[in-house]
Amino acid sequence: MNDQKPSSAKSGDQATPPHETPPDELARRYAETLERLSAGSSRAWQGWLERQTRGDFFTLPDPAVAAKALTSLGQQFLLHPQRALEVQQQLWQGYTTLWQNTTQRLFGEAPSPAHEPAPRDRRFKGKGWEENLFFDALRQAYQLTAEQWLKGVHEVTEDLDHDERVKVEFYARQLMDALAPSNFATSNPEVIEATVHTGGANLLQGMANLMEDLARGEGLLRIKQSDATGLELGKNIAVTPGKVIYQNELMQLIQYAPATETVDRRPLLIVPPWINKFYILDLTPQRSFIRWAVEQGMTVFVIAWVNPDERYAEVAFDDYLTRGTLKAMDVVAEVTGEETLNTIGYCIGGTLLACTLAHQAARGDERVHSATFFTTLLDFSEVGPLEVFIDEEQIRYMEQHMEQRGYLEGTHLSNAFNLLQSADLIWGFVINNYLLGREPQAFDLLYWNSDSTRMPRRMQSFYLRNMYLENRLAEPGGISLAGEAIDLGKVRTPTFFVATEKDHIAPWQSSYRGAHLLGRRPRFLLGGSGHIAGVINPAGSPKYGYRTYGHLPKDPERWLASATHHPGSWWPEWRHWIKRHAGGQVPAREPGGERFPPIEEAPGSYVRVRVDDAITPGG
Repeated sequence: MNDQKPSSAKSGDQATPPHETPPDELARRYAETLERLSAGSSRAWQGWLERQTRGDFFTLPDPAVAAKALTSLGQQFLLHPQRALEVQQQLWQGYTTLWQNTTQRLFGEAPSPAHEPAPRDRRFKGKGWEENLFFDALRQAYQLTAEQWLKGVHEVTEDLDHDERVKVEFYARQLMDALAPSNFATSNPEVIEATVHTGGANLLQGMANLMEDLARGEGLLRIKQSDATGLELGKNIAVTPGKVIYQNELMQLIQYAPATETVDRRPLLIVPPWINKFYILDLTPQRSFIRWAVEQGMTVFVIAWVNPDERYAEVAFDDYLTRGTLKAMDVVAEVTGEETLNTIGYCIGGTLLACTLAHQAARGDERVHSATFFTTLLDFSEVGPLEVFIDEEQIRYMEQHMEQRGYLEGTHLSNAFNLLQSADLIWGFVINNYLLGREPQAFDLLYWNSDSTRMPRRMQSFYLRNMYLENRLAEPGGISLAGEAIDLGKVRTPTFFVATEKDHIAPWQSSYRGAHLLGRRPRFLLGGSGHIAGVINPAGSPKYGYRTYGHLPKDPERWLASATHHPGSWWPEWRHWIKRHAGGQVPAREPGGERFPPIEEAPGSYVRVRVDDAITPGG
């Protein structure tokens, strides 16, 4: 679920030219690479055979859906020959201009390029794409083709219903991304240069990297996005001091050590998503929201969800409410002695928090004094690019797979999310890892993005159907959880919504509409960037900025037109708001106590369970 730009490979990763390397050292390197290649290909083949043996042919997205969408596209071009011809004519006009410009440049003139590269298109950032006449023309030809192709796809699919049109345009875009000349060794000047300089060692190393990624995916490609050797939970990621003070089979509850002599009377409970892990809020110390909140004088608790396996198949969305948020609130009250608390929910954690508030409203439970929602959907009527994966056919496809496994693998979800930014999160790494033969950098955000979690079968099916497919959470009483009909309109808790401008997971307009479902007018803030970078924008950072406006008209675009832009991070703005709900100051609290003595150091053991590890649930 990442929207941060991946770092380029380390300059030191580029192999030394053979003529500068002693022959014995060169031979040793080739031998090591061949050994890696052999071992990786053997494990990849073994993993693929094991998948065949157990009949596991599941991939997400479903290749059959992609094939159907592209078939439908071909039919639409046949049904609209005039539009197809117009697109072809526009394309040839672009080619003619490109040919003229290339010819002029060949004779020493400097015409304007037929097509400028997009600012964020890092596939063509190498100097060779601009300095070499052939590759510059190739790059422009591809971008002209892609632009006209996608324009033509949009025009010929106007008669299709919305859901089919979304799929057709999505997979047409995936096809163009896959065909970029940067993705092939013989048409990428940077790869050609590396191949010449290394005597082909880059391609051999890249093949070894490819086989290892196939092995990690048991025969399916699982691209390595970050070098994990320099990163470790509890050492340089998730290092904010704290203790696990409670655990059950579904979650561990962490309380962080104070950094100030006095703290807000009301503690803060953070409910993170379980689609990914909580330490997105506690990356390196410089970017840790949790550390910053502690340093601001808050007693911070966070839920660390278990990474489930087949034993959790029957865990329901209700269980995340009763054994997750409600139980955590019970423990926070006993540890601090406070009757009320402030809360934060992030992504699906925010959806769960809103359901918890509605459940409490139905029972007259008023312990939550305020609730903050980070990039949260409550109204799922428009879910942005994710809608391409949501329909009855694809949900049934997932359910059939989960019925066999008991869960949905996090790697499948990661693959789907990566496709939403395929140029950066797929093809950028194909070029770096497989064609240039380099290792990706150690990058905390991409390390977190690759640390997948599983989704229990029953919970995931309920969530996809009731929220995404049917949007029943937006209906008063549309769903029931733990014995109560959920009506968001009964929630009277003061709320603060943080959405982000370029969010491809929770579009800000949908988050804005969802905020209106609550029974009390919320505070709404729009940050820059996307689902992750827009939230993890530390205080003091000059990046992105944010927008605010006190009035909340029904139309989000009207709100945006009136909103005021502020530079830098939104964190201090939120702190100013939460201070009004602090309840005064009390002496700082150490983690745990007689009733809940510390179990282990933060970040705890549950968060360390990776997709291939075994699980030992707590008691």
